[in-house]
Amino acid sequence: MKWIPFNPDWQSLAADPVRSPDREAIAIIPAAAEASGLESKVKVVVAEDDAISREVVCTLLRNWGFDLLVASEGREAMEILRAQTGPVLAVLDWMMPGMDGLEICRRLRAADKLVYILLLTARSAKEQVVEGLQAGADDYLIKPFNKEELHARLKVGLRVLLLQATLAARVDELEETLQENRALKLLLPL
Repeated sequence: MKWIPFNPDWQSLAADPVRSPDREAIAIIPAAAEASGLESKVKVVVAEDDAISREVVCTLLRNWGFDLLVASEGREAMEILRAQTGPVLAVLDWMMPGMDGLEICRRLRAADKLVYILLLTARSAKEQVVEGLQAGADDYLIKPFNKEELHARLKVGLRVLLLQATLAARVDELEETLQENRALKLLLPL
């Protein structure tokens, strides 16, 4: 088996934003900055109807350097997430007034919106975890949670988004090369 080298040019990825509207939100994540505070560049929506839980999560995320957008109910969170340059990470509670976290997941996935969704909920039954993931959540964390685990899971989300951005940029490069090859092929005499 021949190995394909994977040596992404992180600097050019950060400097050359990905062009597709679905990818614009992800293009703000410069991978080269991961070791020096990647979180400070990333918008996160926190949607939680319980004021105390919301404040705990927001305080942690602010301390880690994330740029927060806060919602106290589902419809407000959905509005924030629908924005063209909306957040790329979402921390959602399952049970919220207006629209629950599962419905937000379903709608975002149906719209092909590129957001890494972490459901942070007290629902702990295995069936509920499965239901949340099948609705479109990328990860699931049960309350009460360990703050280091939350931070680690958010970093995993960032790594996934970086890989998606890198892959999207490579696909764009390949499509451009394919178009160039087709144009050159037309110039060759038969």
